[in-house]
Amino acid sequence: MPSIQKRGERSWLLVVEIGSDANEKRKKRTKTIRVEDDRILKSPKKLKEHLNDELLRFKMEVEAGTYVKPAKMTFEQFVRNEWIPKYSRKIMSPLTYRNYIDHLDRTLLPAFGHYVLHDIKTMHIVTFFDDLDKSELSGSTKLYIFKVLKSVFNQAVKWKVHAANPVDGAERPKVESKKAQYYDEADAQKVIAALQHEPPKWRMFFLAAMLGGFRRGELVALEWPDVDFEAATICIRKSISITQNGKACEKAPKTEGSERIVDMPRWLMDELRRYRFMWLEERLQLGENWRGGDRQYVFHGGDGQPFFHNTPSLTWRRFIARHKLPKARLHDLRHTAATLLIESETDLKAVQERLGHTKYSTTADLYAHVTKKIRQETASKLDKFDPNRSLLSTSRQQ
Repeated sequence: MPSIQKRGERSWLLVVEIGSDANEKRKKRTKTIRVEDDRILKSPKKLKEHLNDELLRFKMEVEAGTYVKPAKMTFEQFVRNEWIPKYSRKIMSPLTYRNYIDHLDRTLLPAFGHYVLHDIKTMHIVTFFDDLDKSELSGSTKLYIFKVLKSVFNQAVKWKVHAANPVDGAERPKVESKKAQYYDEADAQKVIAALQHEPPKWRMFFLAAMLGGFRRGELVALEWPDVDFEAATICIRKSISITQNGKACEKAPKTEGSERIVDMPRWLMDELRRYRFMWLEERLQLGENWRGGDRQYVFHGGDGQPFFHNTPSLTWRRFIARHKLPKARLHDLRHTAATLLIESETDLKAVQERLGHTKYSTTADLYAHVTKKIRQETASKLDKFDPNRSLLSTSRQQ
């Protein structure tokens, strides 16, 4: 008979016996589980239901022949049968999940998939990254792979199927820190001039990104009720990303501080108002072909549905290539918005709130090079009080 035995404060041993008939010696299969949720532990009813569910799931795995003893489990079996369904698919954002799976499929599973999980030691990890150093992969890519591998083993340790994380003893790949890219005032003027020759939809999208400091997903999710023409503000309430199967997913902004109201230039709001009239005419012309329902996405793909998340980035790259503008990512327009404000001596706290950074330190660290330049320029304005300069000027006059 299946049974549940308490092993520790948070752990239980699940026991299942298998055997086809009375003459066959029955074999025991065991599995230790931990309950981390305090809400379950504090409720005897919830705890009993949870343990019975785990026992039933374990029994089904054993009877179906899909259960593998931890001692014999390969790295690939652990990733596909345990880590993905019980951790990453539940915890990670859709985009992060897809990136992790991509690195596992392309790099980590070919290298470690056949190893028994218990047999993977720190030296295997060290050798693996030493080989990566000889490849053409960037430092940031190697660091991402390092994080994926560490995440897998962190859960293996937490679930008691590996004694210690072998990644902990390996050197973390180094990545050269890069300054945020941005357009200066002269380049920003060139971008704005070039945008006058673009379709209104894209002109407004890129102007909003560069002058409002909005993230791509925030603009993709923007709807007309969030635009206040009288107050000249745009309210960010949500963002659109992608799901694990590649479909659009509407969600809350990136952080709590990301939900914000941003003041916009009056001239831009006037252009946005004219664009709205065109938007309404387009909706009427579409008639039954409108697929947006009651949603009012400011920037849509032509049928009322929001853009696919990567469409604005692709359109931006084509735009700067067509007009031979300095290379910059779409996200760099966000950095441009911050830099133009800081160089206009806008208070850094106001820039933080405008960008939706939760912490002031994030803004300060990201734009330290800009604020240093401003401080130096401010100090140079005091050079006129140099007494030696005054004496030199007087001697020249004599």
